[in-house]
Amino acid sequence: MDMLWNGWGDPAKAAPLPETVTGLLHDLLGVQPRSTPALGLDDIRPPVPTATPAALRALGAAVGDEHVRTDTESRVRHTRGKSTPDLLRLRAGDVSDVPQAVVLPATHDEVLDVLRACAAHGLAVVPFGGGTSVVGGLAPQRSAFVALDLRRMNALLDLDPVSRTAVLQPGLRAPEAEALLAAEGFTLGHFPQSFEWATIGGFAAARSSGQASAGYGRFDEMVLALTLATPEGTIETGRAPRSAAGPDLRQLILGSEGAFGVITSVTVRIRPLPEVRIYEGWRFGSFEEGTAALRRLAQDGPRPTVLRLSDETETLVGLTQPGAIGADLAAGGAGCLAIAGYEGTAEDTAYRRERAAAVLADCGGTPAGAEPGERWAHGRYSAPYLRDALLDAGAFAETLETAAFWSRVPELYTAVRTALTDTLTQAGTPPLVMCHISHVYENGASLYFTVVSAQGEDPVAHWTPAKHAANEAVLAAGGTISHHHGVGTDHRDWYIREAGSLGISALRAVKRRLDPEGLLNPGVLLPTD
Repeated sequence: MDMLWNGWGDPAKAAPLPETVTGLLHDLLGVQPRSTPALGLDDIRPPVPTATPAALRALGAAVGDEHVRTDTESRVRHTRGKSTPDLLRLRAGDVSDVPQAVVLPATHDEVLDVLRACAAHGLAVVPFGGGTSVVGGLAPQRSAFVALDLRRMNALLDLDPVSRTAVLQPGLRAPEAEALLAAEGFTLGHFPQSFEWATIGGFAAARSSGQASAGYGRFDEMVLALTLATPEGTIETGRAPRSAAGPDLRQLILGSEGAFGVITSVTVRIRPLPEVRIYEGWRFGSFEEGTAALRRLAQDGPRPTVLRLSDETETLVGLTQPGAIGADLAAGGAGCLAIAGYEGTAEDTAYRRERAAAVLADCGGTPAGAEPGERWAHGRYSAPYLRDALLDAGAFAETLETAAFWSRVPELYTAVRTALTDTLTQAGTPPLVMCHISHVYENGASLYFTVVSAQGEDPVAHWTPAKHAANEAVLAAGGTISHHHGVGTDHRDWYIREAGSLGISALRAVKRRLDPEGLLNPGVLLPTD
């Protein structure tokens, strides 16, 4: 099944907002219903493909003619990603940057053949997994390109129960990967919000971080080996769990977003399926108080598998239960909600839970029972569907994330909130800005912001200055421009400043060696020459 072409996820799960919520949006933010009907897929008129017959024949020779698609629906479904600006432009009928064709290889060698064919005919290549990028990672700065859809490369190639490793192909979606591993008694433990649709290759290419990262680690920490297809040949990395044999090429490939090559296999560590999973809520009087409690657990333990903290605004709004949005606000609720989750053996989980509860209580937390935790677990993948419903109702909704060392987190939190609030208020659409700590480490944490406002006359143009102001605030406050969404085109100019001119020059030298014609995702991650 394909994702919604103009929204997120399973079409059967798309639902409108309750009237109580649309009324609240109108009263709080001045949101007005949409004045124009949504376009259907049949209404979309993409540009006629300009790829030559010779180019299409070469692609067909590489993967089989039946696996080269030039029909309108296939091309539109592979246009951009799933950020709010991406969707708004698509809903308005703007498909000016559709791919020339969608190509579906089945093997590493077929990927190499596609890259050679594209090099011979001057076509750029955009690797396409689940299509869930929200930072312009599928929006190359080149009009003549093909989308390299990896869905046919979707197998579990090997599982080593002794070493606890698995070799996965890049087009394998996360739910299918978990099902294949579970059949052998294992889990990857990687559950980002995009879990239902994102792929293994995408996790590696964007340095993904799952919601259980406090226990299982980030995806880049799970990767033990990679195979990369480039226009210049194949790179294979990783032959041991750790090595001192020079710089780690795995780390060069992880996060490269298709700019250096196409990831065709990933070897990951796996863990035994947990006997139990327990999620519960804790209340804190303030975001500052809750942040201090999370820091103590992250630094001194015991660390839960899942550890999150919503600020006062996000707690009041209650994003984990769309049908009850605003209920706490109307009831005059206060404080901040933390979610702690524990996975593992029954004995270990009980031990960590008891010790963590003592720490949280000592830091001023009040137990809220299992209901908030179970509600979060049940709705953990629902926020993108809520975003679509907000867009349908005439609201603008978007997210951004960053991370910093613990000492900088308070300044970063204030700076980004202020930048978003001031910029959008000055534009005439005062926003509701919510935030939560989504991932914790011994030395710092990530902040995940959600912004809701009225759309305004031109919502994309309306959002761009606010996004830029937030990016400037992130760098000024000592944060990283992206914690887990990646760089894409949306963050590229700020990533250049974060990495520094010499660092970017080194990466561009790598790209020139691996991709001398600049065919791979041009303009994504790195500027074009």
